[in-house]
Amino acid sequence: MEKKILVAGTFDILHPGHIFLINEAAKLGDVYIVIATDKNREMYSGEAPIVPEQQRYEVMKSIKNVKDVKLGRHDNDTLRTVEEINPDIILLGPDQKFSAQKLQNALNMKGLKHIEVRRLENYYDKFKLHSSSLIKKKIIEKYKKNQS
Repeated sequence: MEKKILVAGTFDILHPGHIFLINEAAKLGDVYIVIATDKNREMYSGEAPIVPEQQRYEVMKSIKNVKDVKLGRHDNDTLRTVEEINPDIILLGPDQKFSAQKLQNALNMKGLKHIEVRRLENYYDKFKLHSSSLIKKKIIEKYKKNQS
């Protein structure tokens, strides 16, 4: 039986780094994606995503190497979705602001000690626009240039 690998994120503006993370996760087992809800993304980062959650969900469902996709929870118990999936490994992206140790501690306190938290060390920067924030920045620059 394949291991279950959980990857969580906003996946706001999809880029090659997201695909790289999913493909690396797929080398470890079946990939399950948890997408941050619009509300949670805004609560944790202070900024709402550009693309609405249902659209992000639909896009992620169609990606090769993704076994299943779930929307994160709206309440304060974000680990409940982790419990439902019951992964063997949670793979964090290299630039995700989550502390792997804090997450591992929270899982342990919830009785989910069997879940291993790993961080992908390789950062995918083959292309100039290798992150959502860089893509957004380029769009803003282009918009401002066209306004002048």
